[in-house]
Amino acid sequence: MDVHVSLAGPGDRATRIHRQLLDAILDGRLRPGERLPATRELARRLDVARNTVAVAYERLTAEGLLVARVGAGTFVTVDPVARLRPPSPPAGGVRPRALWASAGPTTDTGLEPVHDFRLGTPDTGLFPLATWRRLVTAELRTAPLPHGYDGPAGHPDLRAAISRYVGLARSVRVRPDDVVVTQGAQQALDLIGRVMIEPGDRVAVEEPGYPPARRLFHSLGARVVPVPVDDEGLDVDALPDDARLVYVTPSHQFPLGTPMSMARRAALLDWVAGRDAVVVEDDYDSEFRFSARPLDPLQTLDRTGKVVYVGTFSKTLLPVLRLGFLVAPASLRSALLAAKQLTDWHGDLVTQAALARFIDSGELPRHVRKATRVYAQRRDLIDRALRTDLADRLDPVPSTAGLHVCARLRPGVPVDLAGVVERAAGLGVAVAELADYHAGGRRSAGLVLGYGAVPTERVAEGLHLLARCFADGLA
Repeated sequence: MDVHVSLAGPGDRATRIHRQLLDAILDGRLRPGERLPATRELARRLDVARNTVAVAYERLTAEGLLVARVGAGTFVTVDPVARLRPPSPPAGGVRPRALWASAGPTTDTGLEPVHDFRLGTPDTGLFPLATWRRLVTAELRTAPLPHGYDGPAGHPDLRAAISRYVGLARSVRVRPDDVVVTQGAQQALDLIGRVMIEPGDRVAVEEPGYPPARRLFHSLGARVVPVPVDDEGLDVDALPDDARLVYVTPSHQFPLGTPMSMARRAALLDWVAGRDAVVVEDDYDSEFRFSARPLDPLQTLDRTGKVVYVGTFSKTLLPVLRLGFLVAPASLRSALLAAKQLTDWHGDLVTQAALARFIDSGELPRHVRKATRVYAQRRDLIDRALRTDLADRLDPVPSTAGLHVCARLRPGVPVDLAGVVERAAGLGVAVAELADYHAGGRRSAGLVLGYGAVPTERVAEGLHLLARCFADGLA
């Protein structure tokens, strides 16, 4: 391990080297078992006498932090007297914008619930990992690596594969040139917001809706306006006249699960047709369907070039792949590519090429069919529990697709849902409150149950425990 040692500061040179190495060991930058440079090598790098470095090493050895092994070198000791200490933060520092001062990334405790009904997570065990490894290996072995940076739109083979796939599976009207490959759907939303939103512009989002999208548009300076959703989808009559962007999930409304009716789709397209605005259609998990063919996407029905279609492979494949895409009208394409180039230029082209082969070989539709059968079993178990053990407490919201279901609290049930969720977590059951997906104001009472990550054999027991938590919480 190369070690950077500064000779600045008080004391003689041996003392300064000793102090820098001591800090590196106690801070954890040098870990137990790591080999230090030979005294001759470090002396040459620092342009000091070898004996100066030797004196520093000898002090650390005497303190029990280093051990010298004849013929092998000098190593950080595994002696337990070496205790890590956190580095002291510098005084002062630079403050972020007020928006970010109290914000932070979503943290994961690392503890996996036994009965995991959280949203947005597919079953990684269903992913054909052996096939994927073979495709990635073949790409690394046979494809020539580009000499420099590639274009921001993404690997051309993947753009072509996506255009064929969504054209067949979702009836999206698309050519390869219309596709921009992104690092998941969230980056697609960020790119659209960057090229469409000026600070102070109004952005309409569904209420309840997808919190990461809402927070993203707010971070770009937009005035985010929640618009109510009913059994037919977004209430178009409630849209602000000056909205610059409308974000919707029409195929499987997040989190309620209801599809937007054809009448509402037509009304939304009529609304946007006469305005300098765009509709962002997030089709995040509609591949998993449990009934008849879905309604055509807004993008397919659009005749004025006002809809941007956003898709992701995080739900169909794996979130860790960080692969999504957007289908843009021609008027926005150049700006979106420029924004993509400024943010991260392009993603991992090896992974993108492997995904193109995965799609073109038919592996993706095969995987979706297999996963849909598994998810359908879990969904049926949840539906059965909602109509039996939980029937006097929750009303399921009709849904025909996706990886979660929503259930509203029945009127008059005297229970604290936050307490139910907390008690369930204590029993290893992870569920979400519907209220968490509201921006504010009047919040709907209910639960949202994902079935992507929970093993089929644990669904019934998890729901039984959830019913017990309701019984314990009745006033």
